[in-house]
Amino acid sequence: MARAGLAGAVRVARWADAALGPGRAGATADGKATLSDATAERAAADLGLSTAQIRADWDTARLAGLVEVHGDRARPGWRLRAWDRDDSAVLRGWVALFDAWSLASPEPEGYEPAAVAEVVSAMPQVLSFLQLSAGPVPVEQLLDLLQQRVTELRTERCEVAYEPGTGRPAGSPAPATPPDAPLAPLLDWALRALASVGALTYGGGQATLTPLGSWAVWVKLEQICVAAQSPAGNIEQSAEDMLRGCAQLRPNAARAEYRAWLAARPVGGAVTELIDAARGDDALLRGLAFEALRVVGAPAEPDVRAVVDEPALRPYALLWLAEHDGVDPEDAHEVLTREEATWLWVDTAAAVADHGEAPMLVRHLESAVQPTVPQLLEEVRAVGHPRTVQVLVALAAAHPDPALAKAVRRAAFQVHTGG
Repeated sequence: MARAGLAGAVRVARWADAALGPGRAGATADGKATLSDATAERAAADLGLSTAQIRADWDTARLAGLVEVHGDRARPGWRLRAWDRDDSAVLRGWVALFDAWSLASPEPEGYEPAAVAEVVSAMPQVLSFLQLSAGPVPVEQLLDLLQQRVTELRTERCEVAYEPGTGRPAGSPAPATPPDAPLAPLLDWALRALASVGALTYGGGQATLTPLGSWAVWVKLEQICVAAQSPAGNIEQSAEDMLRGCAQLRPNAARAEYRAWLAARPVGGAVTELIDAARGDDALLRGLAFEALRVVGAPAEPDVRAVVDEPALRPYALLWLAEHDGVDPEDAHEVLTREEATWLWVDTAAAVADHGEAPMLVRHLESAVQPTVPQLLEEVRAVGHPRTVQVLVALAAAHPDPALAKAVRRAAFQVHTGG
């Protein structure tokens, strides 16, 4: 259903990708992502559609993340690239359109923006009621529910003195939209907009969620429940603090915490926060950040791919991308060069030295790709990791073999002195 509903948007997005080229200027003219007249006419001629249909499909493509517009430049979104191979990209694209339902149709005239915002804020409860009803619901019943919810919203933010009998703050002018303005036109607008994105059917005085709309509402409810059950209570923390809070958790518990943290914020901002945390000095957070990005999945791919050229993140990013492309996690290390694997070994050793126990650092020695300790030390010195000296000193202090510890200390001294 999601593929069928977005077929027109995909067609226009692919036309733009092929005809305009990624990042080509001139796709839009007003800086607001509206397709330029020349581009719309060219697309209509090439695809055999009206310019009105082209513009409608273009708007849908933008809302679904199939195209990204920056001023007068347009480029394909990651969902378009993943469309044919990743069903989750399709569903996420439709959910993005569903989330933007209030932009899909012009709102009725004569209402203050605050009144429209109240209805938009109240609609999740209306949709939840439709989902629970699992069938047609009379519009009159939905209107009663909407009025109740809007009243609750107004009561919740009632923090100032009101003039008796006016329903407005003392000394304030009368609003253009009175508090008792009828909500029926706004409900009609909301239901029509939701119907236009495929979330429900609306007609004959009743509304019914489509199977796709019912699934989307269920997913939203599930996200709320997941966010409310943050096992370690880090849901409101920054990415860095959340990762630190997960450092001592078992893998399954940590993944549950990542899911709760991600469910509480927009995915784009969350991915940016995680990658910023990975760029820090703490190697442990670097590894945990990419574990959290594994929970994010496909939406993180463009951002992960964008950091492949950053030396500190490259090995982590390459492993993430290999696993995302279907490589078995046990075999993913094969995508790394010997130098990259050595860099990752030092970075992981730094995390162990900072946060782990001495025996764990000794065991980490066994995970090196080099067959002998002298060869490992030679390649570790050559790789140039900024924590090399500290790692070697910690390893020498932890290792029970005096001869090996002496060799490691010598290597640390040589790196320290530049020898």
